[in-house]
Amino acid sequence: MLLRPAVITASAMSLLLAAAVVHAASASGDVKIGSAHAIVVDEATGEVLFDKNAGTTAPIASLTKLMTAMVVLDAKQDPQEELRIEEADTDRLKHTRSGVPVGAVLTRTALLELALMASDNRAAAALARNYPGGHAAFNKAVRRKITALAMTSTTIEEPTGLSPHNVSNAQDMAKLLRAAAGYAEISRITSLYRHTTLVNGEPREVRNTNWLLGEPGWEILLSKTGFTREAGRCLTMRMRTGGRTVLMVLMGAGGSAERILDAVNIRRWLGGAASALGIAAAPAAPATRRLAHTARPAARITPMLVARAGGYRRGDGALQPTPEQLAALAAAAEAAESQEGGGEEAPAEGDAPVAEEPAAIDTTAPAGDEGE
Repeated sequence: MLLRPAVITASAMSLLLAAAVVHAASASGDVKIGSAHAIVVDEATGEVLFDKNAGTTAPIASLTKLMTAMVVLDAKQDPQEELRIEEADTDRLKHTRSGVPVGAVLTRTALLELALMASDNRAAAALARNYPGGHAAFNKAVRRKITALAMTSTTIEEPTGLSPHNVSNAQDMAKLLRAAAGYAEISRITSLYRHTTLVNGEPREVRNTNWLLGEPGWEILLSKTGFTREAGRCLTMRMRTGGRTVLMVLMGAGGSAERILDAVNIRRWLGGAASALGIAAAPAAPATRRLAHTARPAARITPMLVARAGGYRRGDGALQPTPEQLAALAAAAEAAESQEGGGEEAPAEGDAPVAEEPAAIDTTAPAGDEGE
């Protein structure tokens, strides 16, 4: 049985995070990660298990969309209301692409699925635009939510995360992740590896940007990735490991491979050991649920991480693939995660047509694209 979130108020969570940083700083010396900022919190107790520059403010990219989803769900609007993607929803800041063209009609639930799974920027913008009272009211609701959650180092100016002025720190992001876990719809959507939704009444397959979902031994209950050039690669996950539920926040990784390896090494440090690499040393946790009819690529992340595939350990003891494996991992992960938008230089108008049959909404885009 999964642990249910303990009832800890926002102010109590703030005190627990602040009090535990000193302990975590010494304890976390056993694991080294490449992400610039990180925190791992025991959900049941609020204890900080790992900390790296967790109080330093930085851009949060599409981690913003967790806040967007909470504020939209708080409004309790009709989830089946059909909304149209307008020209106003296109990205004029970084000119990222989208999997949904201007003029597409989707339900509010489908927009939430696209915003949270594929991190689609137009979907997030449309949700905010259709908030009761429009963008101005949405932004006010976001500020109220930030205050209610005692996220004292957080500023969010728009719903997608493309703006470098959407900033926070890992401590505040742990509070956001804890709050998001209270929304069953957010947990449902973000823990799916892939899902079929309707765009203009036609089925479209959506793939999650977090490639750890569904990996053997990983029990991920909620997750969100993020990437802009200012923020680097970011990842938040609520997951079950080592007999407890933890909240993990990684911000400012230099690349997709580094972000994945950081998560693997933290899980291993927490007690996942061999199972963190997809090798069951004990009965493995069930893989995160995904639709039974959807087959996954045979070669994904796990084969590149296991020691028997020729990996080696860095001087600090963390598992590291060979240069060839690392390059393959980076290419595979970045190709998958670029689904959220095109390169900054690519025109936003270059939309892919709606498919006649279920087809991946994450059409291949150049690696390094922003908007995740």
